[in-house]
Amino acid sequence: MAHRWFSERITRYDPPYATEYVVDRSLPPSRHELGRMTFTEVDGGTHVRWTTRAEVGIPLLGGLLTRLFARPVITRTFRNILDAAATALSAPPGGTAPAR
Repeated sequence: MAHRWFSERITRYDPPYATEYVVDRSLPPSRHELGRMTFTEVDGGTHVRWTTRAEVGIPLLGGLLTRLFARPVITRTFRNILDAAATALSAPPGGTAPAR
């Protein structure tokens, strides 16, 4: 299995409305401009919008690799994290979450 890791730094923290961050280092290498999560109150909960601007940091091939591989993986990962959070937050105190 390929090794993957990253180090990120929070650049803005405005609770409960927004958090921004940047990935300082990663493997595989990337150029990361912005990560942002915004939180908006809606009926019955919170709408989370998670935005990131990044590109695989390989000269000439970075854009193509980002579109073909990185973007789908990042999208799926963010969706899985948000789905897990929604499930955990919908669980009754001390109980288990309903099936989704």
